Amino acid sequence: MLHQIRLVKGLVKVHDFGFFRYNPDAIQFLDYEEIPLSPEAACVGLEIRVVGNDSGEKVSILAGTLARLDRDAPHYKKDGYNDFNTFYMQAASGTKGGSSGSPVIDWQGRAVALNAGSKSSSASAFFLPLERVVRALKFLQKGGDLYMSKWEAISIPRGTLQATFVHKGFDEIRRLGLQSETEQIARHASALGETGMLVVDSVVPGGPAHSHLEPGDVLVRVNGEVITQFLKLETLLDDSVEQKIELEIERGGTPLSVQLVVQDLHSITPAHFLEVSGAVIHPLSYQQARNFRFQCGLVYVSEPGYMLFRAAVPRHAIIKKFAGEEISKLEDLVSVLSKLSRGARVPLEYISYMDRHRRKSVLVTVDRHEWYAPPQIYTRDDSSGLWTAKPAFQLDSMIPSSGVNGKATRMEHVNQVNHQELTDGLSSMETCCEHSSAELNSHNEAGIGSKKRRVEEDMSSDGVLADGSLNETGEVKLENKSATENAVVSDYPGATAAAANASIAEQVIEPTLVMFEVHVPPSCMLDGVHSQHFFGTGVIIYHSRSMGLVAVDKNTVAISSSDVMLSFAAYPIEIPGEVVFLHPVHNYALVAYDPSTLGPVGASVVRAAELLPEPALRRGDSVYLVGLSRSLQATSRKSVVTNPCAALNIASADCPRYRATNMEVIELDTDFGSTFSGVLTDEHGRVRAIWGSFSTQLKFGCNTSEDHQFVRGIPVYAISQVLDKIIAGANGPPLLINGVKRPMPLVRILEVEFYPTLLSKARSFGLSDDWIQALVKKDPVRRQVLRVKGCLAGSKAENLLEQGDMVLAVNKEPVTCFRDIENACQALDNGDNSGNLNMTIFRQGREIDLLVGTDVRDGNGTARVINWCGCIVQDPHPAVRALGYLPEEGHGVYVARWCHGSPVHRYGLYALQWIVEINGKPTPDLDAFVNVTKELEHGEFVRVRTVHLNGKPRVLTLKQDLHYWPTWELRFDPESAIWHRRMIKTLDCRNL
Repeated sequence: MLHQIRLVKGLVKVHDFGFFRYNPDAIQFLDYEEIPLSPEAACVGLEIRVVGNDSGEKVSILAGTLARLDRDAPHYKKDGYNDFNTFYMQAASGTKGGSSGSPVIDWQGRAVALNAGSKSSSASAFFLPLERVVRALKFLQKGGDLYMSKWEAISIPRGTLQATFVHKGFDEIRRLGLQSETEQIARHASALGETGMLVVDSVVPGGPAHSHLEPGDVLVRVNGEVITQFLKLETLLDDSVEQKIELEIERGGTPLSVQLVVQDLHSITPAHFLEVSGAVIHPLSYQQARNFRFQCGLVYVSEPGYMLFRAAVPRHAIIKKFAGEEISKLEDLVSVLSKLSRGARVPLEYISYMDRHRRKSVLVTVDRHEWYAPPQIYTRDDSSGLWTAKPAFQLDSMIPSSGVNGKATRMEHVNQVNHQELTDGLSSMETCCEHSSAELNSHNEAGIGSKKRRVEEDMSSDGVLADGSLNETGEVKLENKSATENAVVSDYPGATAAAANASIAEQVIEPTLVMFEVHVPPSCMLDGVHSQHFFGTGVIIYHSRSMGLVAVDKNTVAISSSDVMLSFAAYPIEIPGEVVFLHPVHNYALVAYDPSTLGPVGASVVRAAELLPEPALRRGDSVYLVGLSRSLQATSRKSVVTNPCAALNIASADCPRYRATNMEVIELDTDFGSTFSGVLTDEHGRVRAIWGSFSTQLKFGCNTSEDHQFVRGIPVYAISQVLDKIIAGANGPPLLINGVKRPMPLVRILEVEFYPTLLSKARSFGLSDDWIQALVKKDPVRRQVLRVKGCLAGSKAENLLEQGDMVLAVNKEPVTCFRDIENACQALDNGDNSGNLNMTIFRQGREIDLLVGTDVRDGNGTARVINWCGCIVQDPHPAVRALGYLPEEGHGVYVARWCHGSPVHRYGLYALQWIVEINGKPTPDLDAFVNVTKELEHGEFVRVRTVHLNGKPRVLTLKQDLHYWPTWELRFDPESAIWHRRMIKTLDCRNL
């Protein structure tokens, strides 16, 4: 709809909008005839064309925009980014996202503005006038004439007072105390139709205008010239950089005159930043200083990254003190960082704009592992248009910390390190969806809270294990304390403080409980791990002078590339731990710690629990559920076993991740809720099972899913078997634990997923009475037979067993549960055969005898990852192989994650697919992938062939960017127990 206007004595009057100036030289009407400036002028409408508009049609100008087309009269006011606001044109153009920056032209094809923004709830759009754009263009053109052979950076002078002005009408300014004489001066000196003046809205602390100008001051003159428009003020400031100007203002009706030095806006615009552990830190810019009312140049956290995220330092924080030294500029922070060793834990103080009057203190842990590149300083190069990086300091200055684990942090038994609220999250990588679990309700107040926390969780966490060596290698399994230990414990008041009202089982088991806090670096979120932050309770299963081992569920320690902090219930201390074993099937992990960091008192009061794997629990048995609350208080209750052999059936998640399979768990009549973990003990405190957490995904409809968790009992027989192998000396590859190389066990498994079927159902499938009787005799409680759900792709059983096969016997012995097959696999390690199981199966009405091969797996998890063009690739982990499909072209390069802003993000190479070819060259494994990508040059377009999890092939192209996205590798080294980062190819060093 075209809005109607009327011309009255040189002004344009629009109904309900007021008067605006009219410039016939800038506007032509639809009939291309100028309207005479007389009261008798006809009512007409105006139209302009917006180049780049989605519709490409003419759009009508709103009435308020008319005066703006002559670039003089005020109309629409919007907060700007400098000392002044900018008048924008407004039009009902209905422009959409993506058209910003498109030229707005009049009927003669002349650009009059740039499309700057729109309102999504209406058709309104706002156009930026071109006066200052033309000025900048002239500087660039002039510079281009000077540098004919090579482009050089052109400096466009920009001045600032670090104050923001707004345009207010005369009526409101009078209420601020403007004198009538001053108003008359402003009206006569300004263009016809002026409706107001400029008023100070805010002043940045520490800027040129600080302590000179105040909000509410009315600007009258600058250098003797009346200024009522932003354009004139901006022109004057830009032409007076580093010069003094005189401002005449009125403050509450009192005339004042101040002299200010115009500051160079470029001098307070950050041209460099520090990148450390994924964090981006730079001097506070003028724009953010104006928003937060802080002084420019303070050390500002733009992105907390990983190291600061662990310490709960939020985005937009201002760092004030680090490692005991005051921080006033970025160079101070770099200097402190250069003095710190890997694994060091130091205090940091910061303030936030939302709570600016109080400093918050947290503990920051310098990364022990090489999750990220060493700290770098990026500097803007205006000549090339790139940000160039250089080391922030000498790499040898950040040395590994002394001692095996560095310093342990003592803390209060109830209150942990200051918990601070995170106001923003960190998510630099994506797969498909993220999960946030609910807070613990009041009924479960004793629980440990959610396993996975939102990024806003008010927690502070830090600490990693530092490498070193130990002289003590002797070790014994501690089930009873010695007389010497009892003497030390009696001197520690916390040892018996809670014994009065606790059960015997709780008193015995409390010194063995440990609270876990686990962080996963975003740079290596492998194996489909669904969160960066986990909590849980574990139990000490081994404790000697040289090594301690804690068992915990894999929903707390999901992958080996994690930073683990342990808080002990027996002694108020927090120390780092290292993941040393992840069972490939069962839902538990083993984490090692250094007992020497506990001190003599802590090492004496902390002890290992006694495991009681046999006899197995039965329905109706009484057990004690014991765990820790978030305040490290032991909590227990007596419960009854309702089902000691409940078979798990967890479906695969949208993004494949670890899920417990081939496991029987224990169910109780009552517990503490779905977030409380701990142990199940008998009345004497002997551990019968771990009360662990399991992760699952509930799906609603076709496209909606939600992550959930539940808790069940995990029998300790599998944990006890692995522990015995570690103590006795396993036959697997060695791993450095607390400075001592220890052989770790290998696990022989049948990589087949089973599920139980009742014998009554099996009879309907044709299973004979003889076999039914044999299976009932073998296990009169379960009365079930195992059926094949699927084989893991790439396993030795893949082409032998089929979905739906019933497993009747292994080595001529009937099998009825998962443990029977596990025992048969372990028996192969003691025999002389080739690792095959003689299996009797029932398939489609026939009994078949097969020799099925088994596979040997370690407990290291994924130990190698490569980042190429911003995508994280790894070997397909077991959860991916459990889907039963691997591409025939090659399946060793699986895309697990992708980074925002990277080439793969731009060109659509997302996660959950395999890279099988690059430029026609096969990439069957990671080594071949590295060799192919080494030959690719910077800026080269690459043809990539992929295969999705669903088997769909695809070919795409992407442009490699080695400047910002070099190719690097992260690999775990068992010799040093450190994750090492190695550059494969960069822009400067090429192939490394």
